[in-house]
Amino acid sequence: MINSLRKLLLHQLKNNKPKVNHGGFTLIELLVAMIVAVLIIAPLLRFMITIVDTDRKEQAKATSEQEIQAAMDYIARDLEQAVYIYDNSGVERDNNDEPDQSGIQDQIPPVAAIGGCKEDNCTPVLVFWKRKYLDRDDTVDGETIGEFTDGNDTFVYALVAYYLITEENPTWSNIARIGRFEIRDKVIDVNSSTNTIPASPGFQSFDLSKRGSSLKQKLNQWTKEGNYDPEKQQVQILVDYIDNTATGIEPDCPSVFPQDDPDLSNAEIQQKEEDLQVPSQLNGGFYACVDADKKIAQLFLRGNALARLKNKEEDYEYKEDKPARSSYFPTVTMQIEGRGFLNIK
Repeated sequence: MINSLRKLLLHQLKNNKPKVNHGGFTLIELLVAMIVAVLIIAPLLRFMITIVDTDRKEQAKATSEQEIQAAMDYIARDLEQAVYIYDNSGVERDNNDEPDQSGIQDQIPPVAAIGGCKEDNCTPVLVFWKRKYLDRDDTVDGETIGEFTDGNDTFVYALVAYYLITEENPTWSNIARIGRFEIRDKVIDVNSSTNTIPASPGFQSFDLSKRGSSLKQKLNQWTKEGNYDPEKQQVQILVDYIDNTATGIEPDCPSVFPQDDPDLSNAEIQQKEEDLQVPSQLNGGFYACVDADKKIAQLFLRGNALARLKNKEEDYEYKEDKPARSSYFPTVTMQIEGRGFLNIK
Protein backbone atom coordinates (compact mmCIF):
# COMPACT_ATOMS: atom_id res chain seq x y z
CA MET A 1 0.00 0.00 0.00
CA ILE A 2 2.76 2.40 0.95
CA ASN A 3 4.69 1.57 -2.21
CA SER A 4 1.63 2.31 -4.32
CA LEU A 5 1.16 5.73 -2.72
CA ARG A 6 4.84 6.56 -3.22
CA LYS A 7 4.64 5.74 -6.93
CA LEU A 8 1.48 7.85 -7.31
CA LEU A 9 3.08 10.87 -5.60
CA LEU A 10 6.24 10.58 -7.70
CA HIS A 11 4.15 10.43 -10.86
CA GLN A 12 2.17 13.52 -9.85
CA LEU A 13 5.34 15.45 -8.99
CA LYS A 14 6.84 14.65 -12.40
CA ASN A 15 3.69 15.79 -14.22
CA ASN A 16 3.47 19.05 -12.22
CA LYS A 17 7.01 20.31 -13.14
CA PRO A 18 6.86 23.58 -15.10
CA LYS A 19 7.51 23.19 -18.80
CA VAL A 20 10.58 25.11 -19.98
CA ASN A 21 10.36 26.67 -23.44
CA HIS A 22 13.82 26.59 -24.98
CA GLY A 23 12.74 28.33 -28.20
CA GLY A 24 13.20 32.11 -29.24
CA PHE A 25 10.95 34.56 -31.12
CA THR A 26 8.88 33.16 -33.87
CA LEU A 27 9.40 34.38 -37.44
CA ILE A 28 6.11 36.25 -37.36
CA GLU A 29 7.10 38.02 -34.15
CA LEU A 30 10.40 39.09 -35.72
CA LEU A 31 8.67 40.39 -38.85
CA VAL A 32 6.19 42.37 -36.79
CA ALA A 33 9.02 43.88 -34.72
CA MET A 34 10.93 44.85 -37.87
CA ILE A 35 7.88 46.49 -39.43
CA VAL A 36 7.19 48.46 -36.27
CA ALA A 37 10.85 49.57 -36.12
CA VAL A 38 10.76 50.72 -39.77
CA LEU A 39 7.52 52.62 -39.21
CA ILE A 40 9.11 54.46 -36.28
CA ILE A 41 12.64 55.01 -37.62
CA ALA A 42 11.83 55.95 -41.25
CA PRO A 43 9.93 59.17 -40.40
CA LEU A 44 12.69 60.11 -37.97
CA LEU A 45 15.32 59.61 -40.66
CA ARG A 46 13.28 61.62 -43.17
CA PHE A 47 12.90 64.38 -40.62
CA MET A 48 16.64 64.43 -39.90
CA ILE A 49 17.51 64.47 -43.62
CA THR A 50 15.04 67.31 -44.20
CA ILE A 51 16.56 69.31 -41.34
CA VAL A 52 20.10 68.78 -42.65
CA ASP A 53 19.10 69.64 -46.24
CA THR A 54 17.21 72.75 -45.14
CA ASP A 55 20.17 73.88 -43.06
CA ARG A 56 22.49 73.33 -46.03
CA LYS A 57 20.27 75.41 -48.31
CA GLU A 58 19.90 78.21 -45.79
CA GLN A 59 23.65 78.24 -45.24
CA ALA A 60 24.23 78.54 -49.00
CA LYS A 61 21.78 81.46 -49.18
CA ALA A 62 23.35 83.23 -46.22
CA THR A 63 26.87 82.75 -47.57
CA SER A 64 25.93 84.17 -50.97
CA GLU A 65 24.16 87.14 -49.41
CA GLN A 66 27.12 87.93 -47.17
CA GLU A 67 29.67 87.57 -49.97
CA ILE A 68 27.94 89.79 -52.51
CA GLN A 69 27.24 92.42 -49.85
CA ALA A 70 30.90 92.37 -48.82
CA ALA A 71 31.94 92.62 -52.47
CA MET A 72 29.62 95.57 -53.05
CA ASP A 73 30.96 97.33 -49.95
CA TYR A 74 34.53 96.82 -51.16
CA ILE A 75 33.74 98.18 -54.63
CA ALA A 76 31.92 101.15 -53.08
CA ARG A 77 34.90 102.08 -50.92
CA ASP A 78 37.15 101.79 -53.96
CA LEU A 79 34.84 103.82 -56.19
CA GLU A 80 34.43 106.62 -53.66
CA GLN A 81 38.02 107.61 -54.42
CA ALA A 82 37.28 107.99 -58.14
CA VAL A 83 38.14 111.16 -60.04
CA TYR A 84 36.47 109.87 -63.21
CA ILE A 85 34.24 106.90 -64.10
CA TYR A 86 34.03 105.58 -67.66
CA ASP A 87 30.63 105.02 -69.21
CA ASN A 88 29.80 102.74 -72.13
CA SER A 89 31.38 105.08 -74.69
CA GLY A 90 34.77 104.77 -73.01
CA VAL A 91 34.67 101.06 -72.18
CA GLU A 92 33.33 99.73 -75.49
CA ARG A 93 35.08 101.89 -78.09
CA ASP A 94 38.67 101.62 -79.27
CA ASN A 95 41.11 104.50 -79.28
CA ASN A 96 40.42 106.98 -82.09
CA ASP A 97 41.95 110.22 -83.32
CA GLU A 98 38.54 111.90 -83.07
CA PRO A 99 37.85 112.91 -79.45
CA ASP A 100 34.11 112.26 -79.67
CA GLN A 101 34.64 108.79 -81.15
CA SER A 102 37.46 107.53 -78.96
CA GLY A 103 37.45 105.01 -76.12
CA ILE A 104 39.89 102.86 -74.17
CA GLN A 105 38.60 99.36 -74.96
CA ASP A 106 41.80 98.34 -76.77
CA GLN A 107 43.98 99.84 -74.02
CA ILE A 108 42.69 97.71 -71.14
CA PRO A 109 42.15 93.98 -70.61
CA PRO A 110 40.94 91.77 -72.10
CA VAL A 111 41.87 93.29 -75.49
CA ALA A 112 45.25 94.23 -74.02
CA ALA A 113 46.34 90.88 -72.64
CA ILE A 114 46.97 90.09 -68.97
CA GLY A 115 46.62 86.90 -66.96
CA GLY A 116 43.19 85.53 -66.08
CA CYS A 117 41.16 87.68 -68.48
CA LYS A 118 40.37 86.50 -72.02
CA GLU A 119 38.32 88.33 -74.63
CA ASP A 120 35.56 85.73 -74.95
CA ASN A 121 34.79 85.44 -71.22
CA CYS A 122 36.01 88.58 -69.44
CA THR A 123 33.76 91.64 -69.70
CA PRO A 124 34.74 95.08 -68.31
CA VAL A 125 31.91 96.57 -66.27
CA LEU A 126 33.33 99.30 -64.05
CA VAL A 127 36.44 101.27 -65.07
CA PHE A 128 37.62 104.42 -63.31
CA TRP A 129 40.56 106.62 -62.36
CA LYS A 130 41.21 107.21 -58.68
CA ARG A 131 43.72 108.69 -56.29
CA LYS A 132 45.37 105.69 -54.66
CA TYR A 133 46.35 106.27 -51.05
CA LEU A 134 49.71 104.84 -49.98
CA ASP A 135 50.54 104.65 -46.30
CA ARG A 136 54.11 105.44 -45.27
CA ASP A 137 54.45 101.86 -43.99
CA ASP A 138 53.14 100.24 -47.18
CA THR A 139 55.58 98.14 -49.17
CA VAL A 140 55.53 98.30 -52.98
CA ASP A 141 57.91 96.17 -55.05
CA GLY A 142 59.94 95.55 -51.92
CA GLU A 143 60.32 99.28 -51.15
CA THR A 144 58.78 101.07 -48.17
CA ILE A 145 56.80 104.17 -49.17
CA GLY A 146 58.06 106.25 -46.24
CA GLU A 147 61.63 105.95 -47.49
CA PHE A 148 60.64 107.92 -50.60
CA THR A 149 58.38 110.48 -48.92
CA ASP A 150 60.37 111.56 -45.85
CA GLY A 151 58.14 109.39 -43.71
CA ASN A 152 54.85 110.80 -45.04
CA ASP A 153 51.84 109.19 -46.65
CA THR A 154 51.27 109.91 -50.33
CA PHE A 155 48.90 109.50 -53.28
CA VAL A 156 49.33 108.33 -56.86
CA TYR A 157 46.82 108.02 -59.69
CA ALA A 158 45.62 104.54 -60.56
CA LEU A 159 43.36 103.04 -63.21
CA VAL A 160 41.02 100.38 -61.81
CA ALA A 161 38.76 97.97 -63.68
CA TYR A 162 36.23 95.39 -62.46
CA TYR A 163 35.29 92.48 -64.72
CA LEU A 164 32.60 89.81 -64.96
CA ILE A 165 34.52 86.60 -65.71
CA THR A 166 32.76 83.48 -66.97
CA GLU A 167 35.81 81.41 -67.91
CA GLU A 168 35.71 77.81 -66.69
CA ASN A 169 38.36 77.31 -64.05
CA PRO A 170 38.76 74.37 -61.65
CA THR A 171 39.76 76.75 -58.86
CA TRP A 172 36.45 78.61 -59.00
CA SER A 173 32.78 77.86 -59.56
CA ASN A 174 31.42 76.90 -62.96
CA ILE A 175 29.33 80.07 -63.25
CA ALA A 176 30.78 83.61 -62.92
CA ARG A 177 32.98 85.71 -60.67
CA ILE A 178 34.14 89.32 -60.39
CA GLY A 179 37.79 90.19 -60.94
CA ARG A 180 39.73 93.38 -60.26
CA PHE A 181 42.65 94.87 -62.21
CA GLU A 182 44.71 97.90 -61.24
CA ILE A 183 47.70 99.80 -62.60
CA ARG A 184 49.28 102.72 -60.73
CA ASP A 185 51.70 105.56 -61.29
CA LYS A 186 55.28 105.59 -60.03
CA VAL A 187 56.30 106.90 -56.60
CA ILE A 188 59.01 109.57 -56.86
CA ASP A 189 61.58 110.16 -54.14
CA VAL A 190 61.01 113.67 -52.75
CA ASN A 191 64.78 114.12 -52.48
CA SER A 192 65.74 112.74 -55.90
CA SER A 193 63.56 112.71 -59.00
CA THR A 194 65.69 109.94 -60.49
CA ASN A 195 64.96 107.57 -57.63
CA THR A 196 61.49 106.05 -57.95
CA ILE A 197 59.33 103.03 -57.33
CA PRO A 198 58.44 102.21 -60.95
CA ALA A 199 54.89 102.44 -62.23
CA SER A 200 52.93 99.30 -63.06
CA PRO A 201 53.75 97.86 -66.50
CA GLY A 202 51.57 99.57 -69.09
CA PHE A 203 50.69 102.54 -66.91
CA GLN A 204 50.62 106.00 -68.40
CA SER A 205 49.05 108.98 -66.70
CA PHE A 206 46.11 110.66 -68.42
CA ASP A 207 46.83 113.79 -70.46
CA LEU A 208 44.41 116.66 -69.84
CA SER A 209 45.96 118.63 -72.69
CA LYS A 210 44.37 116.27 -75.21
CA ARG A 211 41.87 117.69 -77.67
CA GLY A 212 38.29 117.61 -76.49
CA SER A 213 35.53 119.81 -75.17
CA SER A 214 34.99 117.81 -71.96
CA LEU A 215 36.82 115.69 -69.42
CA LYS A 216 35.03 112.69 -70.88
CA GLN A 217 36.48 113.26 -74.34
CA LYS A 218 39.98 113.83 -72.95
CA LEU A 219 40.03 110.71 -70.77
CA ASN A 220 38.44 108.60 -73.51
CA GLN A 221 41.68 109.19 -75.44
CA TRP A 222 43.92 107.65 -72.79
CA THR A 223 46.47 105.13 -74.04
CA LYS A 224 48.65 102.71 -72.14
CA GLU A 225 52.42 102.81 -72.33
CA GLY A 226 53.86 99.67 -73.85
CA ASN A 227 52.41 96.29 -72.99
CA TYR A 228 51.20 94.72 -69.80
CA ASP A 229 53.08 91.79 -68.28
CA PRO A 230 50.71 88.78 -68.34
CA GLU A 231 53.07 86.78 -66.13
CA LYS A 232 53.09 89.34 -63.32
CA GLN A 233 49.79 91.15 -63.87
CA GLN A 234 46.77 89.02 -63.10
CA VAL A 235 43.13 89.84 -62.53
CA GLN A 236 42.50 89.38 -58.81
CA ILE A 237 39.24 87.59 -57.97
CA LEU A 238 37.03 89.57 -55.62
CA VAL A 239 34.00 87.29 -55.30
CA ASP A 240 32.76 84.02 -56.79
CA TYR A 241 29.29 82.56 -57.43
CA ILE A 242 27.94 85.52 -59.39
CA ASP A 243 25.03 84.58 -61.65
CA ASN A 244 26.10 84.02 -65.25
CA THR A 245 22.73 84.77 -66.83
CA ALA A 246 20.81 88.01 -67.31
CA THR A 247 17.37 86.37 -67.14
CA GLY A 248 14.96 88.56 -65.21
CA ILE A 249 17.37 91.52 -65.07
CA GLU A 250 15.89 94.63 -66.67
CA PRO A 251 18.18 97.64 -66.27
CA ASP A 252 16.68 101.04 -66.93
CA CYS A 253 19.63 103.39 -66.65
CA PRO A 254 17.89 106.43 -68.23
CA SER A 255 15.38 106.41 -65.36
CA VAL A 256 18.23 106.13 -62.84
CA PHE A 257 20.16 109.06 -64.32
CA PRO A 258 17.75 111.15 -66.45
CA GLN A 259 19.49 113.12 -69.20
CA ASP A 260 17.25 116.17 -69.46
CA ASP A 261 19.74 118.98 -70.08
CA PRO A 262 17.83 121.76 -71.92
CA ASP A 263 21.04 122.72 -73.74
CA LEU A 264 21.22 119.32 -75.46
CA SER A 265 19.42 118.22 -78.60
CA ASN A 266 17.21 115.13 -78.63
CA ALA A 267 19.93 113.24 -80.51
CA GLU A 268 22.54 114.19 -77.92
CA ILE A 269 20.24 113.17 -75.06
CA GLN A 270 19.56 109.83 -76.74
CA GLN A 271 23.28 109.22 -77.18
CA LYS A 272 23.99 110.03 -73.53
CA GLU A 273 21.22 107.63 -72.47
CA GLU A 274 22.73 104.87 -74.61
CA ASP A 275 26.12 105.46 -73.00
CA LEU A 276 24.84 104.95 -69.45
CA GLN A 277 24.66 101.14 -69.28
CA VAL A 278 27.88 99.14 -68.95
CA PRO A 279 28.09 96.65 -70.56
CA SER A 280 25.61 97.47 -73.30
CA GLN A 281 24.74 93.76 -73.67
CA LEU A 282 24.26 92.01 -70.34
CA ASN A 283 25.79 88.56 -69.92
CA GLY A 284 25.39 88.01 -66.20
CA GLY A 285 24.52 89.41 -62.80
CA PHE A 286 26.89 92.39 -62.76
CA TYR A 287 26.30 95.69 -64.51
CA ALA A 288 26.58 99.43 -63.88
CA CYS A 289 24.69 102.57 -64.80
CA VAL A 290 27.31 105.32 -65.13
CA ASP A 291 26.86 109.06 -65.51
CA ALA A 292 30.42 110.01 -66.45
CA ASP A 293 29.77 113.76 -66.36
CA LYS A 294 28.46 113.62 -62.79
CA LYS A 295 31.00 110.99 -61.70
CA ILE A 296 28.35 108.71 -60.25
CA ALA A 297 27.48 105.04 -60.76
CA GLN A 298 24.73 102.67 -59.71
CA LEU A 299 25.92 99.08 -59.43
CA PHE A 300 23.89 95.87 -59.57
CA LEU A 301 25.03 92.45 -58.33
CA ARG A 302 23.16 89.14 -58.38
CA GLY A 303 24.58 86.03 -56.76
CA ASN A 304 23.66 82.40 -57.34
CA ALA A 305 23.40 80.24 -54.22
CA LEU A 306 21.91 77.29 -56.12
CA ALA A 307 25.25 76.75 -57.88
CA ARG A 308 26.71 75.92 -54.47
CA LEU A 309 24.19 73.08 -54.11
CA LYS A 310 23.66 71.75 -57.63
CA ASN A 311 26.02 70.48 -60.32
CA LYS A 312 23.81 70.44 -63.40
CA GLU A 313 23.29 73.75 -65.17
CA GLU A 314 19.55 73.27 -65.54
CA ASP A 315 19.29 72.81 -61.77
CA TYR A 316 20.85 76.17 -60.84
CA GLU A 317 19.68 78.44 -63.68
CA TYR A 318 17.52 81.46 -62.88
CA LYS A 319 14.06 80.72 -64.29
CA GLU A 320 11.16 83.14 -64.14
CA ASP A 321 8.67 80.25 -64.33
CA LYS A 322 10.09 78.86 -61.07
CA PRO A 323 9.54 81.65 -58.53
CA ALA A 324 10.60 79.40 -55.65
CA ARG A 325 14.16 79.69 -56.92
CA SER A 326 14.28 83.48 -56.62
CA SER A 327 15.34 83.36 -52.97
CA TYR A 328 18.55 81.63 -54.07
CA PHE A 329 19.56 84.64 -56.18
CA PRO A 330 20.34 87.47 -53.73
CA THR A 331 20.74 90.91 -55.29
CA VAL A 332 22.40 94.11 -54.13
CA THR A 333 22.11 97.57 -55.67
CA MET A 334 24.13 100.58 -54.59
CA GLN A 335 24.70 104.09 -55.91
CA ILE A 336 28.18 105.55 -55.38
CA GLU A 337 29.58 108.96 -56.21
CA GLY A 338 33.29 109.55 -56.76
CA ARG A 339 34.64 112.09 -54.28
CA GLY A 340 37.88 112.93 -56.09
CA PHE A 341 38.13 115.68 -58.66
CA LEU A 342 40.34 117.05 -61.41
CA ASN A 343 40.85 120.73 -62.13
CA ILE A 344 38.92 120.72 -65.38
CA LYS A 345 35.27 120.82 -66.34
